[in-house]
Amino acid sequence: MIEVLFNESEAASMRAAKSTILHSRTDGPTSVWMAGKKPPAKKPSGWVEGTAEEVICLRYMLDIGDIQKDVDSQYRKNLIASLYNPWTAAEAQNFGNRYLQLDELTACLQAGESIRAWVSDAPYSLCGWYHLCSIMDKYDNPLSIVKLPEYVVRDKTIVLHKNWGMVAADEFAGFLHAQKALSKEEVHLYALLWRELAAENCPLRAVINGTLTGVPEDFYDFMIFSRITKKPVKECRLIGDLLGCYQVSIGDWWYGRRIQHYIEQRRIQVVEDAERAYARLICLA
Repeated sequence: MIEVLFNESEAASMRAAKSTILHSRTDGPTSVWMAGKKPPAKKPSGWVEGTAEEVICLRYMLDIGDIQKDVDSQYRKNLIASLYNPWTAAEAQNFGNRYLQLDELTACLQAGESIRAWVSDAPYSLCGWYHLCSIMDKYDNPLSIVKLPEYVVRDKTIVLHKNWGMVAADEFAGFLHAQKALSKEEVHLYALLWRELAAENCPLRAVINGTLTGVPEDFYDFMIFSRITKKPVKECRLIGDLLGCYQVSIGDWWYGRRIQHYIEQRRIQVVEDAERAYARLICLA
């Protein structure tokens, strides 16, 4: 079974969940376990069957930018690289190239592999799912979906998850009961929805009232201006505040891009510059 995910952190967790040898880690839920190559004496129960090599990450960020261009075009690669403000251009380019695995997916489909997609209501994930269906509309391979629920109840506690990147590696198997196989008609429906989004081709795609919808580039900008003041603050601190306050599954890179836009428009002021954008002091102009 080939697992398809649409973000590098959730793909890393899935690779760990399907690993054949496990090494404990302490630096966050997406790195609880690390993939290995030699089978252990006994694999812990609750892990997803298979190996880490069966995981494909389609990290195309299709909720942003022109989606009439091919997803593996240089335009998309440059766009992904441009969003990583804290990194150098070379670091960002190498990072982006690592998660553009369309060739791997095509090879798996041609080999007749079954595909299982892990999808949330995050815009990047829904866009990735629609696009995946537009590809699989041309194949007869079995396709199933595991949709992330709004919440789970664990030990009398409600746990909210906005995307699969918030799920620890050892928890993925607990969602397999929700797996649903799709008919060819359902795959075709999602493929049509993708074509409609591509025809509209708005700068952004967001989930509004549960529906994936094209929106203007400034759709999220009110969030920035609701938190920034005349008091200087480090850009990373402001972005961290935005991520905590507005959990809409858009990355720090998008906030960084929009902040830079408003610096150029002189609506946000750089009080103290720094080599890396996130380290500079900024305030409302």
